[in-house]
Amino acid sequence: MTYTIRKAIKTDMPQVLALIKELAAFEREPDAVEVTLEELEEEGFGQEPFFICFVAEMQEEIVGIALVYYRFSTWKGRSIHLEDLIVKESFRKYGIGKALYSQVLKFAREQGIRRVEWVVLKWNTNAIEFYEKTGAQILKEWHIAQIDDKSIDEFLKKSKE
Repeated sequence: MTYTIRKAIKTDMPQVLALIKELAAFEREPDAVEVTLEELEEEGFGQEPFFICFVAEMQEEIVGIALVYYRFSTWKGRSIHLEDLIVKESFRKYGIGKALYSQVLKFAREQGIRRVEWVVLKWNTNAIEFYEKTGAQILKEWHIAQIDDKSIDEFLKKSKE
């Protein structure tokens, strides 16, 4: 199976969005994707790009992506967050995910990054086993905290009272 790993371009975004939606379905959240094609194009390829995306391509079809962005750690300095690593279901087990993961780590090293971090679902044991085999630590003592836009608005409204 021959594929190429490369940095995404703006015209890749429709296929990237399709993969994001496939991941959402895989993660049992098929209706959770709110990001639009226009947002991906602007945020990734506008004046100040907010993310970097690598794609795995076979015969002009994007079969996998790794989307990353910079973060800052008060302990480590600049770091990279791997938001999503996705391979189309029918193309898994061919090393594409590992190649995308390797590209992210190579990019991180080239950028002088001290840490790459990401989130993995507890039930995704295949991913957890893969990451652990690469030397990644799964931090079981940490909890992810998030607040959505509705809750932000409610909090801000209450904090004015």
